[in-house]
Amino acid sequence: MKDKYYVERKGKLYARVYYTDSQGKYREIWRRAESKSEAKEIAEELRQQLKQGTEPFEHKGTLDEFLDQWLETQKQKVTERTYEDYVGTMRLYVRPILGKHKLADLRPLDIQSLVNKLVKKGLSPRTVRYAVSILTRALKRAVIWKLLSHNPATDVELPKYVKREMKSLTEEEAIKFLEACQKDKYGLMFELALITGLRPEEYLGLQWTDIDFQHETLTIRRTLVWKRWKYEWYFGEPKSEKSKRTLPLPSYLLKELTKWRLEQNEKRLKLGEEWMHYNLIFPSDSGTPLSIRNLDRRHFKPILVNAELPNIRLYDLRHSCATLLLADGENLKVVSERLGHADGALVLRTYSHCTPSMQKSATDRLERILKR
Repeated sequence: MKDKYYVERKGKLYARVYYTDSQGKYREIWRRAESKSEAKEIAEELRQQLKQGTEPFEHKGTLDEFLDQWLETQKQKVTERTYEDYVGTMRLYVRPILGKHKLADLRPLDIQSLVNKLVKKGLSPRTVRYAVSILTRALKRAVIWKLLSHNPATDVELPKYVKREMKSLTEEEAIKFLEACQKDKYGLMFELALITGLRPEEYLGLQWTDIDFQHETLTIRRTLVWKRWKYEWYFGEPKSEKSKRTLPLPSYLLKELTKWRLEQNEKRLKLGEEWMHYNLIFPSDSGTPLSIRNLDRRHFKPILVNAELPNIRLYDLRHSCATLLLADGENLKVVSERLGHADGALVLRTYSHCTPSMQKSATDRLERILKR
């Protein structure tokens, strides 16, 4: 019967709608459904689109084919780093499980199955949620392109996000850390990281032209980006406009940097001008950018072990900078600008553990002001 809203074929259920297109041709639309009730909802949605002048159709291609097209459009819209993340995430986590599925046949249960399989593999909730978020964004575009009538990724249950515990050095631990840095080849870089609160990709991309010795400042103009899926790197833009910032440097640190520069000049005389091709402040022995992974494993972790300090991440030097400043009563806006955050509220949420002592300090100040 032509008014029947569903059809069953080879054990699968489909919503079915008939219509006449703008050329007067008789057409029918099929969409996969998990139940007759869902088939009815899909059929009603399709009929509504037809009434509004939209002509949906059954897309014959696979999810893989659609993702190829979607990713191509993203090249012009997102940064190179984000694009590489999209490509790699889809290749590793989504395509092997759903890539061969027909795009028009994707149902919420298929996406839920993807989630369940990724969780079973032992992937972190953060990774699973990120993979699904990219897929959701892609399928949203499929709806806009009229390849799908609805987005099947919007109604899945995701694993609970467990916020990673933020670690930082206390004042005493920070002093011990700086003392231990004196014995390491890249100790000066770690000290700069702790004092400025720079991201690893920011201080690894620093060039000598970024330091103004006369005005005692350092300017962030680029980042060092290592491709997640390949052992390749490139210089990228700072994370946001707020990340493009200029920070004052303490005089003693500038003196140390001057000595470091003299040492590099001596090395350049031995190895040739090509060694300083990238003009990096902290290059590898070959003059190329340092690998974050190698830097962490061969230098940063040994410093922590030798100083008997907690096992923190390289990125936690940034957290330590912010925590130490806020705990000492520094203005939240000043700390936010130092870190290069686009949103000051993010700093407040991230470092909320500092606010109790800050509120106590504020209470004490009011008590003194009001002479109570």
